[in-house]
Amino acid sequence: MSRQVDKLLISVSIALVVIVVGALYLQPEQSEVIASIIFSKITEWFGSGVLLFTFMGVLLLTFVATSKYGRIRFGNEEPEYSNFKWISMMIACGLGSATVYWAFIEWAYYIETPGLGIEANSQRAFEMSLPYNMFHWGVSAWTLYALVAIPICYHLYVRKNAGLSLSAIVSSITGIKQSGVIGRLIDVIFIFICFGALSITLGVSVPLVNNVLSTVLGIEPSFTMNIVLILIISVVYSLSSYIGLQKGMSNLADFTTKLALILCIGVLVAGPTNFIIANTTNSLGLMIQNFVQMSLFTDPIGKSGFPQSWTIFYWLYWITYAPFTGIFIAKVSKGRTLRSVVINTLISGSAGCFLFFGIIGSLTIDRHLKGLVDVVGMLGAGQDNNAIIAVLQTLPLSSAFMILFCAISVLFLATTLDGAAFTMASTATPKLQGDEEPHPLHRLFWCVMLALVPLTMIFIGASLDTIKTSAIITGIPILFIMILIIVGWLRWMVKDFGDVPSDKIAEVCASGVKETKREKLTEV
Repeated sequence: MSRQVDKLLISVSIALVVIVVGALYLQPEQSEVIASIIFSKITEWFGSGVLLFTFMGVLLLTFVATSKYGRIRFGNEEPEYSNFKWISMMIACGLGSATVYWAFIEWAYYIETPGLGIEANSQRAFEMSLPYNMFHWGVSAWTLYALVAIPICYHLYVRKNAGLSLSAIVSSITGIKQSGVIGRLIDVIFIFICFGALSITLGVSVPLVNNVLSTVLGIEPSFTMNIVLILIISVVYSLSSYIGLQKGMSNLADFTTKLALILCIGVLVAGPTNFIIANTTNSLGLMIQNFVQMSLFTDPIGKSGFPQSWTIFYWLYWITYAPFTGIFIAKVSKGRTLRSVVINTLISGSAGCFLFFGIIGSLTIDRHLKGLVDVVGMLGAGQDNNAIIAVLQTLPLSSAFMILFCAISVLFLATTLDGAAFTMASTATPKLQGDEEPHPLHRLFWCVMLALVPLTMIFIGASLDTIKTSAIITGIPILFIMILIIVGWLRWMVKDFGDVPSDKIAEVCASGVKETKREKLTEV
C-alpha cells in the first residue's frame, strides 16, 4: 500500500483542510463576513460565464451523442454492471441525502423570492416553484457531471492513458508533469472541494435525520445523536468501500434506489394522488417550456438576486461535485458507448430527480395550500426541519414514512461518501489503470477522514454558508480545468475519429486508436 500512495498529496490536502477548519473555529464571525463578500463577488464576476458554460455544455453533449461520435465505445469489454445497477450507482454517487431535504422544501424558497421576474406569493409563483426545483436538479446539473465523466472515459478507455484523476487527464492533454507543481495543485484542490461539498451535505442531512428520528422515538435531538448517526453512516460506507465496487457500492446503490422508489410510490398512494400527478405533469411542462430562459436568466434589470443565490450557486455547487462524480461515472462506465453514457447520465439522472421531486414536492405544496402545514412561514422562521416533519406527519402511518425517510437519507449519504472516498483514493494513487481499483485500506482511510471533518464542523457550529463559500471558491478553478479537459477531449476525438466513417467507428474502437504524438493545447 505504501508504494502506491502519494503521501505528499495526502499530507498537504489534510493540512489545508485542518487550516480552514481551524480558521472557522477561531474566527467564526469574521470568516462568515469574508465568505459572504467572496460569494457575492464570485457570483457577480463569473455568473454569466457559468450560466453560458452550462447551457453550451447541454448543447455540446446533445450534438456529440447524436453524431457519429456517439458510437465510440469505452473499452472492448462487456459492461460490468446491469443497466439498473449502473444508473443506480450514478444517481447514488451524484445525489446526496440533501436531495431528500430539498425535495420537500426547495419550492417554498421560491414563493417569496421567485425567479423570472414573477410576482412574489402569486399563483404564478406557486406554479413555477416546482419547475424551478426540477430545473436545478435536472439536465443542466447532470450535464456538468457528464462534462467531466466523458473526457475521463475517453482518456482511460480509448487513449489508454494511466491515472484516474483530474491531474492525470490534464497531464495527458497538455504534457505537464502530473507530479509537478500544477498537477499536485489540481489534486489538492480536488480533495479540498470533496471535503467542502460533502461537509455541506452532511451538515444539512445529519441534523435533519436526527430531528426526524427523535420525533419517531419521542426524545430530544442531541449532538450525541449526530455522532451516532455519522458513526452508523461511516460503518455502512466504510464496509461498502472496503468490499469494493462490484460487491459493495453497486448493491448498496441498487438497494437505496429501490427504497427511494418505494417512498415515492407510498407517498403517491397515501397522499393526494390526483394533485401529485397533475402538478408533476404541469411542472414538467413549464420547466421544458421555460428551459432556455431559466438557463440564461441573469436579472440585470430587476436585480432580485435570484439567479445569483440559486441558479449560479447551484451550477457552481454541481461543479464542485463534478470531478469526483465524473471520475466515479467514468470508472463504472467501462464497456459503454459514448452515446449511452450521455443519455443515461443526462436523461436517467434527470428523470429520477423529476420523479422524486415531483412526487415529494407536490405533496408538500398540497399540504401548504390546504393549510395543513405553513411550509413557507416555517421556512421564514428557520424551522425547515420541523416543516418536513410536519408534512410527513400528515400521512397515514407517518412513523413508517419517517423511518423510511431516515433510512433513505442515511443510505444516500453512505453511497455518496463511498463514491467520494473511491475517487479521492484514486487521485492519491498515481498511474492507476482503468481496470484497477485503489487499495481497500487506502479507501478506508478517506472514509474515516470524510466522517471526521463534517463531524468537527457540526461540533464547532461552523456556518454552512461559510463552508458553502469555501467550496464554491474552488469551483472557479475547477471550471477552468473542465474547459481545458473538454477542449482536449474534443481535439483527441476529432483527431482519432474525424476521418472515420460512422459504420467503421466500432471497428476502430475494437482494434484500438493508433498512438499519436501528444499535441499540447498551447499549440492551438
